[in-house]
Amino acid sequence: MKVAVIGAGTMGSGIAQVAAQAGHAVVLYDTRRGAVDKALAGLKRTLDKLAEKGKLTADQATSTHGRIAPAGDLKELAGSGLVIEAIIEDIGSKKDLFAELEALVSNECVLATNTSSLSVTAIAGGCKHPERVIGLHFFNPAPVLPLVEVVPGIATQSALPTRCIELMKAWGKVPVLCKDTPGFIVNRVARPFYGEALRIYEEGLADMATIDHAMRSVGGFKMGPFELMDLIGNDVNFAVTKSVFEAFFFDPRYKPSITQQRQVESGRLGRKSGRGYYDYTEGTATPAPKTDAQLLDDICWRILVMLINEAAEALNLGIAGRDDLELAMTKGVNYPKGLLQWADERGLAHCLGTLERLQAEYGEDRYRPSPLLRRMVRENSRFH
Repeated sequence: MKVAVIGAGTMGSGIAQVAAQAGHAVVLYDTRRGAVDKALAGLKRTLDKLAEKGKLTADQATSTHGRIAPAGDLKELAGSGLVIEAIIEDIGSKKDLFAELEALVSNECVLATNTSSLSVTAIAGGCKHPERVIGLHFFNPAPVLPLVEVVPGIATQSALPTRCIELMKAWGKVPVLCKDTPGFIVNRVARPFYGEALRIYEEGLADMATIDHAMRSVGGFKMGPFELMDLIGNDVNFAVTKSVFEAFFFDPRYKPSITQQRQVESGRLGRKSGRGYYDYTEGTATPAPKTDAQLLDDICWRILVMLINEAAEALNLGIAGRDDLELAMTKGVNYPKGLLQWADERGLAHCLGTLERLQAEYGEDRYRPSPLLRRMVRENSRFH
Protein backbone atom coordinates (compact mmCIF):
# COMPACT_ATOMS: atom_id res chain seq x y z
CA MET A 1 0.00 0.00 0.00
CA LYS A 2 1.24 3.45 -0.93
CA VAL A 3 1.18 5.90 1.97
CA ALA A 4 1.09 9.67 1.51
CA VAL A 5 2.07 12.12 4.24
CA ILE A 6 1.14 15.78 4.01
CA GLY A 7 3.28 18.16 6.04
CA ALA A 8 7.06 17.84 6.07
CA GLY A 9 7.67 19.23 9.56
CA THR A 10 9.06 17.20 12.44
CA MET A 11 5.86 15.19 12.88
CA GLY A 12 5.18 14.58 9.20
CA SER A 13 8.73 13.51 8.39
CA GLY A 14 8.69 11.24 11.45
CA ILE A 15 5.48 9.55 10.30
CA ALA A 16 6.97 9.14 6.81
CA GLN A 17 10.00 7.43 8.37
CA VAL A 18 7.79 5.06 10.39
CA ALA A 19 5.75 4.08 7.31
CA ALA A 20 8.86 3.62 5.16
CA GLN A 21 10.59 1.50 7.81
CA ALA A 22 7.47 -0.68 7.82
CA GLY A 23 8.05 -1.33 4.10
CA HIS A 24 5.58 1.07 2.44
CA ALA A 25 6.25 3.28 -0.54
CA VAL A 26 5.77 6.79 0.85
CA VAL A 27 5.06 10.13 -0.82
CA LEU A 28 5.86 13.26 1.21
CA TYR A 29 4.18 16.56 0.29
CA ASP A 30 4.28 20.08 1.69
CA THR A 31 3.09 23.43 0.33
CA ARG A 32 6.27 25.13 1.56
CA ARG A 33 8.98 25.19 -1.07
CA GLY A 34 12.04 23.31 -0.01
CA ALA A 35 10.41 21.81 3.09
CA VAL A 36 10.29 18.31 1.64
CA ASP A 37 13.92 18.42 0.45
CA LYS A 38 14.98 19.62 3.90
CA ALA A 39 12.96 16.85 5.53
CA LEU A 40 14.46 14.18 3.29
CA ALA A 41 17.98 15.41 4.02
CA GLY A 42 17.20 15.30 7.75
CA LEU A 43 15.76 11.81 7.42
CA LYS A 44 18.91 10.60 5.69
CA ARG A 45 21.03 11.91 8.56
CA THR A 46 18.72 10.23 11.07
CA LEU A 47 18.76 6.90 9.28
CA ASP A 48 22.54 7.02 8.85
CA LYS A 49 22.92 7.61 12.61
CA LEU A 50 20.63 4.65 13.33
CA ALA A 51 22.86 2.53 11.10
CA GLU A 52 25.99 3.79 12.89
CA LYS A 53 24.46 2.79 16.23
CA GLY A 54 23.58 -0.65 14.89
CA LYS A 55 19.82 -0.13 15.16
CA LEU A 56 19.51 -0.55 11.38
CA THR A 57 21.81 -2.11 8.82
CA ALA A 58 23.30 0.19 6.19
CA ASP A 59 21.09 -1.50 3.57
CA GLN A 60 17.97 -0.97 5.69
CA ALA A 61 18.80 2.71 6.12
CA THR A 62 19.35 3.16 2.40
CA SER A 63 16.24 1.25 1.37
CA THR A 64 14.06 3.09 3.92
CA HIS A 65 15.17 6.47 2.61
CA GLY A 66 14.72 5.23 -0.95
CA ARG A 67 11.08 4.37 -0.29
CA ILE A 68 10.22 8.02 0.47
CA ALA A 69 9.58 10.11 -2.62
CA PRO A 70 9.01 13.89 -2.71
CA ALA A 71 5.82 15.28 -4.23
CA GLY A 72 5.55 18.74 -5.72
CA ASP A 73 1.81 18.63 -6.26
CA LEU A 74 -1.17 17.07 -4.47
CA LYS A 75 -2.03 15.21 -7.67
CA GLU A 76 1.02 13.03 -7.09
CA LEU A 77 -0.77 11.55 -4.07
CA ALA A 78 -3.25 9.77 -6.34
CA GLY A 79 -2.95 6.02 -5.98
CA SER A 80 -2.35 6.17 -2.24
CA GLY A 81 -4.21 3.75 0.00
CA LEU A 82 -3.69 5.94 3.07
CA VAL A 83 -3.11 9.67 3.40
CA ILE A 84 -2.00 11.09 6.76
CA GLU A 85 -2.08 14.86 7.17
CA ALA A 86 0.24 16.48 9.70
CA ILE A 87 -0.31 20.16 8.92
CA ILE A 88 -1.07 23.17 11.10
CA GLU A 89 -3.70 22.68 13.86
CA ASP A 90 -6.36 24.71 12.10
CA ILE A 91 -9.78 23.22 11.49
CA GLY A 92 -10.41 25.22 8.30
CA SER A 93 -7.10 24.22 6.72
CA LYS A 94 -7.64 20.54 7.47
CA LYS A 95 -11.22 20.52 6.16
CA ASP A 96 -10.18 22.28 2.95
CA LEU A 97 -7.30 19.87 2.44
CA PHE A 98 -9.43 16.74 2.84
CA ALA A 99 -12.14 18.14 0.57
CA GLU A 100 -9.51 18.74 -2.11
CA LEU A 101 -7.97 15.30 -1.61
CA GLU A 102 -11.30 13.55 -2.14
CA ALA A 103 -11.28 14.52 -5.80
CA LEU A 104 -7.75 13.14 -6.30
CA VAL A 105 -7.65 9.79 -4.50
CA SER A 106 -9.69 6.62 -4.96
CA ASN A 107 -12.88 5.91 -3.05
CA GLU A 108 -11.01 3.24 -1.06
CA CYS A 109 -8.29 5.60 0.14
CA VAL A 110 -8.34 6.27 3.91
CA LEU A 111 -7.91 9.89 4.98
CA ALA A 112 -6.27 10.19 8.41
CA THR A 113 -5.66 13.30 10.46
CA ASN A 114 -2.83 13.57 12.97
CA THR A 115 -4.67 16.25 14.93
CA SER A 116 -3.91 16.30 18.65
CA SER A 117 -6.93 18.27 19.82
CA LEU A 118 -9.35 19.10 16.99
CA SER A 119 -12.54 17.16 16.33
CA VAL A 120 -12.13 14.35 13.80
CA THR A 121 -15.87 14.57 13.15
CA ALA A 122 -15.57 18.28 12.32
CA ILE A 123 -12.60 17.69 10.00
CA ALA A 124 -14.57 14.97 8.20
CA GLY A 125 -17.57 17.29 7.99
CA GLY A 126 -16.18 18.95 4.88
CA CYS A 127 -15.96 15.64 2.99
CA LYS A 128 -18.54 14.01 0.75
CA HIS A 129 -17.45 10.66 2.19
CA PRO A 130 -16.74 11.27 5.90
CA GLU A 131 -16.92 7.54 6.55
CA ARG A 132 -13.30 7.12 5.39
CA VAL A 133 -11.88 9.83 7.68
CA ILE A 134 -10.21 8.82 10.96
CA GLY A 135 -7.77 10.24 13.49
CA LEU A 136 -4.32 8.70 13.80
CA HIS A 137 -2.60 10.79 16.47
CA PHE A 138 1.12 10.01 16.66
CA PHE A 139 3.30 11.40 19.43
CA ASN A 140 6.45 13.39 18.85
CA PRO A 141 8.99 12.12 17.91
CA ALA A 142 6.92 9.63 15.92
CA PRO A 143 9.75 7.13 15.24
CA VAL A 144 10.55 6.93 18.98
CA LEU A 145 7.29 7.16 20.94
CA PRO A 146 5.15 4.04 20.43
CA LEU A 147 1.65 5.38 21.13
CA VAL A 148 -0.91 6.15 18.41
CA GLU A 149 -4.42 7.28 19.38
CA VAL A 150 -6.92 5.84 16.88
CA VAL A 151 -9.92 8.16 16.84
CA PRO A 152 -13.03 7.42 14.75
CA GLY A 153 -15.40 10.30 14.05
CA ILE A 154 -19.16 9.95 14.29
CA ALA A 155 -19.42 9.08 10.59
CA THR A 156 -16.32 6.84 10.38
CA GLN A 157 -17.06 3.45 8.83
CA SER A 158 -17.40 0.88 11.62
CA ALA A 159 -14.68 -1.50 10.41
CA LEU A 160 -12.07 1.21 9.82
CA PRO A 161 -10.80 1.60 13.41
CA THR A 162 -9.97 -2.11 13.61
CA ARG A 163 -8.15 -1.96 10.28
CA CYS A 164 -6.13 1.02 11.47
CA ILE A 165 -5.31 -0.62 14.79
CA GLU A 166 -3.93 -3.66 12.98
CA LEU A 167 -1.95 -1.44 10.60
CA MET A 168 -0.41 0.50 13.49
CA LYS A 169 0.58 -2.77 15.17
CA ALA A 170 2.23 -3.83 11.91
CA TRP A 171 4.16 -0.55 12.02
CA GLY A 172 5.44 -1.49 15.48
CA LYS A 173 3.21 1.00 17.28
CA VAL A 174 0.98 0.69 20.35
CA PRO A 175 -2.50 1.80 19.22
CA VAL A 176 -5.29 2.78 21.61
CA LEU A 177 -8.90 3.36 20.62
CA CYS A 178 -10.64 6.47 21.92
CA LYS A 179 -13.74 8.54 21.35
CA ASP A 180 -13.66 11.78 19.40
CA THR A 181 -13.72 14.09 22.41
CA PRO A 182 -11.51 17.11 23.21
CA GLY A 183 -7.92 16.10 23.91
CA PHE A 184 -8.67 12.43 23.15
CA ILE A 185 -6.97 10.45 25.97
CA VAL A 186 -3.52 11.88 26.67
CA ASN A 187 -4.13 15.61 26.20
CA ARG A 188 -7.28 15.33 28.29
CA VAL A 189 -6.11 13.13 31.16
CA ALA A 190 -2.72 14.89 31.47
CA ARG A 191 -4.14 18.39 31.97
CA PRO A 192 -3.98 18.30 35.81
CA PHE A 193 -0.25 17.46 35.68
CA TYR A 194 0.29 21.03 34.54
CA GLY A 195 -2.85 22.76 35.82
CA GLU A 196 -2.69 21.61 39.42
CA ALA A 197 1.05 22.24 39.61
CA LEU A 198 0.44 25.81 38.47
CA ARG A 199 -2.35 26.17 41.03
CA ILE A 200 -0.09 24.97 43.87
CA TYR A 201 2.56 27.49 42.78
CA GLU A 202 0.04 30.33 42.50
CA GLU A 203 -1.16 29.64 46.05
CA GLY A 204 2.40 29.99 47.30
CA LEU A 205 2.44 26.47 48.74
CA ALA A 206 5.71 25.64 46.96
CA ASP A 207 8.06 27.02 44.33
CA MET A 208 8.47 25.51 40.87
CA ALA A 209 11.70 23.66 41.64
CA THR A 210 10.14 22.01 44.70
CA ILE A 211 7.01 20.97 42.78
CA ASP A 212 9.17 19.46 40.02
CA HIS A 213 11.33 17.70 42.60
CA ALA A 214 8.24 16.25 44.30
CA MET A 215 6.93 14.72 41.08
CA ARG A 216 10.31 13.21 40.22
CA SER A 217 11.42 12.01 43.66
CA VAL A 218 8.07 10.93 45.12
CA GLY A 219 6.02 10.21 42.00
CA GLY A 220 8.77 8.70 39.86
CA PHE A 221 8.00 10.93 36.87
CA LYS A 222 10.93 11.52 34.54
CA MET A 223 10.29 15.25 34.49
CA GLY A 224 8.36 17.64 36.69
CA PRO A 225 5.51 19.74 35.26
CA PHE A 226 7.40 23.03 34.96
CA GLU A 227 10.48 21.58 33.31
CA LEU A 228 8.22 19.56 30.99
CA MET A 229 6.21 22.65 30.02
CA ASP A 230 9.51 24.42 29.27
CA LEU A 231 10.51 21.49 27.07
CA ILE A 232 7.18 21.34 25.23
CA GLY A 233 6.99 25.12 24.89
CA ASN A 234 4.74 27.25 27.07
CA ASP A 235 2.98 28.63 24.01
CA VAL A 236 2.16 25.11 22.79
CA ASN A 237 1.08 23.84 26.21
CA PHE A 238 -1.05 26.93 26.89
CA ALA A 239 -2.71 26.66 23.46
CA VAL A 240 -3.68 23.03 24.09
CA THR A 241 -5.04 23.91 27.55
CA LYS A 242 -7.13 26.75 26.12
CA SER A 243 -8.38 24.52 23.31
CA VAL A 244 -9.49 21.76 25.70
CA PHE A 245 -11.07 24.29 28.11
CA GLU A 246 -13.10 25.94 25.34
CA ALA A 247 -14.02 22.61 23.73
CA PHE A 248 -15.45 21.43 27.05
CA PHE A 249 -17.63 24.55 27.25
CA PHE A 250 -15.42 26.08 29.94
CA ASP A 251 -15.49 23.21 32.43
CA PRO A 252 -13.44 24.50 35.43
CA ARG A 253 -11.48 21.23 35.50
CA TYR A 254 -9.52 22.48 32.50
CA LYS A 255 -9.26 26.18 33.37
CA PRO A 256 -6.02 27.72 32.05
CA SER A 257 -3.56 29.49 34.33
CA ILE A 258 -2.85 33.23 34.33
CA THR A 259 0.73 32.39 35.34
CA GLN A 260 1.23 30.44 32.12
CA GLN A 261 -0.50 33.13 30.08
CA ARG A 262 1.96 35.70 31.44
CA GLN A 263 4.87 33.45 30.51
CA VAL A 264 3.63 33.32 26.93
CA GLU A 265 2.94 37.07 26.79
CA SER A 266 6.46 37.83 27.99
CA GLY A 267 8.04 35.53 25.40
CA ARG A 268 9.31 33.13 28.05
CA LEU A 269 8.40 30.07 26.04
CA GLY A 270 10.84 27.62 27.59
CA ARG A 271 14.00 26.00 26.30
CA LYS A 272 13.45 27.20 22.73
CA SER A 273 13.52 30.85 23.82
CA GLY A 274 16.22 30.40 26.46
CA ARG A 275 13.87 31.32 29.30
CA GLY A 276 10.64 29.88 30.64
CA TYR A 277 9.85 28.86 34.17
CA TYR A 278 13.61 28.34 34.40
CA ASP A 279 16.51 30.32 32.95
CA TYR A 280 18.49 28.30 30.41
CA THR A 281 21.25 30.85 29.95
CA GLU A 282 24.63 29.13 30.11
CA GLY A 283 26.07 29.30 33.59
CA THR A 284 22.74 29.95 35.33
CA ALA A 285 22.32 27.76 38.40
CA THR A 286 19.25 25.56 38.77
CA PRO A 287 17.11 26.64 41.77
CA ALA A 288 17.44 24.36 44.79
CA PRO A 289 14.17 22.66 45.83
CA LYS A 290 12.93 22.24 49.37
CA THR A 291 13.38 18.73 50.69
CA ASP A 292 10.76 18.50 53.44
CA ALA A 293 9.34 14.97 52.98
CA GLN A 294 5.79 15.80 54.08
CA LEU A 295 5.62 18.82 51.77
CA LEU A 296 6.85 16.77 48.82
CA ASP A 297 4.36 13.97 49.57
CA ASP A 298 1.46 16.44 49.79
CA ILE A 299 2.40 18.13 46.50
CA CYS A 300 2.77 14.86 44.63
CA TRP A 301 -0.47 13.37 45.99
CA ARG A 302 -2.54 16.47 45.19
CA ILE A 303 -1.43 16.42 41.55
CA LEU A 304 -1.63 12.64 41.29
CA VAL A 305 -5.17 12.37 42.71
CA MET A 306 -6.34 14.93 40.12
CA LEU A 307 -4.80 12.82 37.36
CA ILE A 308 -6.44 9.69 38.79
CA ASN A 309 -9.80 11.46 38.90
CA GLU A 310 -9.45 12.52 35.27
CA ALA A 311 -8.61 8.95 34.20
CA ALA A 312 -11.60 7.62 36.18
CA GLU A 313 -13.91 10.13 34.53
CA ALA A 314 -12.58 9.23 31.07
CA LEU A 315 -13.40 5.60 31.84
CA ASN A 316 -16.79 6.60 33.25
CA LEU A 317 -17.68 8.45 30.03
CA GLY A 318 -16.45 5.66 27.76
CA ILE A 319 -13.66 7.76 26.24
CA ALA A 320 -11.51 4.62 26.21
CA GLY A 321 -11.32 1.24 27.88
CA ARG A 322 -9.34 0.64 31.05
CA ASP A 323 -6.34 -0.99 29.39
CA ASP A 324 -6.15 1.62 26.63
CA LEU A 325 -6.27 4.41 29.23
CA GLU A 326 -3.36 2.84 31.08
CA LEU A 327 -1.38 2.26 27.87
CA ALA A 328 -1.96 5.79 26.65
CA MET A 329 -0.42 7.40 29.73
CA THR A 330 2.51 5.00 30.08
CA LYS A 331 3.40 4.78 26.37
CA GLY A 332 2.39 8.28 25.28
CA VAL A 333 3.77 10.44 28.08
CA ASN A 334 5.93 7.93 29.96
CA TYR A 335 4.05 7.93 33.26
CA PRO A 336 5.66 5.53 35.76
CA LYS A 337 2.51 3.40 35.90
CA GLY A 338 -1.11 3.48 34.83
CA LEU A 339 -3.23 5.98 36.77
CA LEU A 340 -5.98 3.45 37.52
CA GLN A 341 -3.40 1.00 38.84
CA TRP A 342 -2.05 3.82 41.00
CA ALA A 343 -5.56 4.44 42.31
CA ASP A 344 -5.92 0.80 43.30
CA GLU A 345 -2.57 0.87 45.10
CA ARG A 346 -3.33 4.08 47.02
CA GLY A 347 -6.90 2.99 47.74
CA LEU A 348 -10.00 4.34 46.03
CA ALA A 349 -11.47 5.56 49.32
CA HIS A 350 -8.30 7.56 49.95
CA CYS A 351 -8.56 9.08 46.45
CA LEU A 352 -12.21 10.01 46.97
CA GLY A 353 -11.59 11.42 50.43
CA THR A 354 -8.81 13.69 49.16
CA LEU A 355 -10.96 15.03 46.31
CA GLU A 356 -13.90 15.63 48.64
CA ARG A 357 -11.68 17.59 51.04
CA LEU A 358 -10.30 19.70 48.20
CA GLN A 359 -13.79 20.41 46.87
CA ALA A 360 -15.06 21.33 50.33
CA GLU A 361 -12.09 23.63 50.95
CA TYR A 362 -12.17 25.45 47.62
CA GLY A 363 -15.86 25.18 46.79
CA GLU A 364 -14.95 24.60 43.15
CA ASP A 365 -16.24 22.13 40.57
CA ARG A 366 -12.59 21.74 39.58
CA TYR A 367 -12.26 19.14 42.34
CA ARG A 368 -15.54 17.25 41.85
CA PRO A 369 -14.93 13.50 42.14
CA SER A 370 -15.88 11.25 39.25
CA PRO A 371 -19.22 9.48 39.82
CA LEU A 372 -17.46 6.25 38.87
CA LEU A 373 -15.00 6.71 41.73
CA ARG A 374 -17.89 7.28 44.15
CA ARG A 375 -19.70 4.14 42.95
CA MET A 376 -16.61 1.99 43.17
CA VAL A 377 -15.90 3.11 46.74
CA ARG A 378 -19.50 2.27 47.71
CA GLU A 379 -19.16 -1.14 46.06
CA ASN A 380 -15.67 -1.71 47.48
CA SER A 381 -14.38 -2.53 44.00
CA ARG A 382 -11.10 -1.94 42.14
CA PHE A 383 -10.11 -0.88 38.62
CA HIS A 384 -7.85 -3.93 38.16
